[in-house]
Order: sequence, then C-alpha cells, then structure tokens
Amino acid sequence: MSRRIRLIVAYDGTNYVGWQLQDNGVSVQQRLNEAALAITGEHIQLHGSGRTDSGVHARAQVAHFDTNARMPADKFAIALNMRLPRDIRVLYSEEAPEEFHARFSAKNKTYRYTVQLGLHADVFARTTSLHVHTPINLERMQLSAKDALGEHDFSAFMSVGSKLTNTVRTITKSEWTQNGKFLTYEVSANGFLYNMVRILVGTMLEIGSGKLPQGAIARAIVSGKRDDAGGTAPPHGLFLQRVQYDDFDTDEVLSRT
Repeated sequence: MSRRIRLIVAYDGTNYVGWQLQDNGVSVQQRLNEAALAITGEHIQLHGSGRTDSGVHARAQVAHFDTNARMPADKFAIALNMRLPRDIRVLYSEEAPEEFHARFSAKNKTYRYTVQLGLHADVFARTTSLHVHTPINLERMQLSAKDALGEHDFSAFMSVGSKLTNTVRTITKSEWTQNGKFLTYEVSANGFLYNMVRILVGTMLEIGSGKLPQGAIARAIVSGKRDDAGGTAPPHGLFLQRVQYDDFDTDEVLSRT
C-alpha cells in the first residue's frame, strides 16, 4: 500500500543547478531521487515546496514522495543521508496525510538573504553571503523594507520573461537586521514570484548605497515596471528558511528534533 512521506531537507546549493531536475547539470532533486531509488527500488519523484535556483541554499526545504516501501517513516531520513552527498541532509521524515502536497499545501514561506560588510570578504562566508565593500545605509534599507509589506502586485520584482498571470502576493514580514559585519534580510509571504526576493534585495542595496531614492520600492510596486526596481542580487546569499502549512511548520518541527 502506497504511503506519502514528508521530508525536511537542508542543502548547500553551491554545486547544484538548483532544486529542480535540469538537463544542464546535477540538481538537489536528482540526488534525492537517486538516494530514494537505492533505498526503495522504486523510481520515485520528489516534489518540493518551491524551486530554488542554482547557488541558492535551503535550511528547511519541504518535500514529499509516495512509496510502497515498508520502512518506518522516521527512518527514511537516516537511510537517505547514508546515500546523499554531504552538502544535502534530510533533517526529518514522517508519514504525511494522503492529501498533503509540499508545494500546493504551503501557506507561507520565509527566505533569508545575508550580506557581508567590510573591505575584505570573509573566506568562510563566501558561498553563503554577498560581500559588499562599499558603504551601506542600513536605516534607509530598513525603511524601504517596510514598503514591501502587505498585499501588492509585485510584477516589477519578477524576472523579465516570466509568464505568471497572477502577480499579487502578500508579504507579512520584511525586515533587515545587523549582527556585526553581517546584514540579514528576512521576508515572509504567501508566495513568491521568480527572483522576487533577490530583486527586492538588489533594490534595497541600491537604496542603501544611494543609487536609488528612498521610495523606489513603493514606486516600483505602483508602476509595475521592472526598470523601476533595482538589479537582481546574486543567488549565493539566499536561503529558503522556513515553510509553513496548516498542520506543519518546519521551525516548530526542527526545534524539537
């Protein structure tokens, strides 16, 4: 009898073409599919909560798959990790309701982007934070982050060429914090457009450096024009941090494991 297994997966996206299967390189999904095949003997297709791009990381990606294997659900994490490379770890596994879907059941996601300040880059943070050696006004960025809060049409913060027809999203958290030489932007929403977080970050960095005016985010939201927003921040500073469902929250689960 088929069962649905739910996973929380962490990965360093540096060496992958992204989460989703691609013809041009190895993806995180491919490595997980291969590990699942080795365990179950089944050609399993994992479904993730979202498609992170090449170089983007995840602290708590949620995925599910269906299997006829009799292995206890909580043992899949250990079994998969024995067959996965060290830059991918399954942090948690359990049996999920049949109607659960990692992508379509998600209610809220949180992303985190890290910027490193200072004249010289930190060698050990080079793949997980964007190094900015020029002066940045954090207060301007913090004020601009508030302009993104609420329900808006974020079409100006979507990559050119995207074909989505509904570009309205609701952001419930948008804030910058500082810890020493590191700045962190955390944003939560009911969904994100393609490259939306990276364009928001790129826009706020230009506001912080004085290249764009304080009201640039609000102006771009109103105009809907991609040219009114800033550039797209590089992928390596971005993490998928948290995914929330009606009855499942990665933060809550990981806090007790």
